[in-house]
Amino acid sequence: MEKQYLLFDLDGTLTDPMAGITKSVQYALRHYGIEESNLEKLTCFIGPPLTDSFQKYFHFSQQQAREAVLVYREYFTERGIFENEELPGIRKMLKKLKAEGKTLIVATSKPEIFAKQIIRHFQFEEFISFVCGADMEETRVKKGDVIRYALKQASIREDEKSKCVMVGDREHDIIGAKENGLESIGVLFGYGSRQELEKAGADQIAENVQELEKMLL
Repeated sequence: MEKQYLLFDLDGTLTDPMAGITKSVQYALRHYGIEESNLEKLTCFIGPPLTDSFQKYFHFSQQQAREAVLVYREYFTERGIFENEELPGIRKMLKKLKAEGKTLIVATSKPEIFAKQIIRHFQFEEFISFVCGADMEETRVKKGDVIRYALKQASIREDEKSKCVMVGDREHDIIGAKENGLESIGVLFGYGSRQELEKAGADQIAENVQELEKMLL
């Protein structure tokens, strides 16, 4: 796979944000009188836009879901953002890809302001050329829209899309790539299943970071 521009999802692909995201969701649900002590049950919130998940899993109205995101951010901005762990082998892979002259881009549905803080926290900025995410108003939050924005930020022309690949752990990464005419690699070391990624139409699937590295080099 000879690709120059490598777009990466953030949550579940470069880092494991399980504690921070699930505790932030737990905090938001508590505001609405919903108690969920099992954080594992809230891992479904990792990856997709939060408003979609509050509507899908707790049947919030669109207005309630938007409000819930604001409550979520009360915890996330103070504590949850750094309740996060670097995935094993990721730093070594990013370093190799950068050394090979690849252009590394983050494309995440997480608000860009938070994504940039996380990239700085893990000291990934030396490898990553562009960090692109959602806006705080959530007018740009669907993965397809974020990818389109990332391509524009990196000045990637229409005729250069064949040199791009999107890497992510959830169906939204694969679907968003297809919407933009990009190839995609699904990864199994995050929060999506093989079935989910295959159904979405991933061009390739990597079992682990070492396998992903081989595909990208």
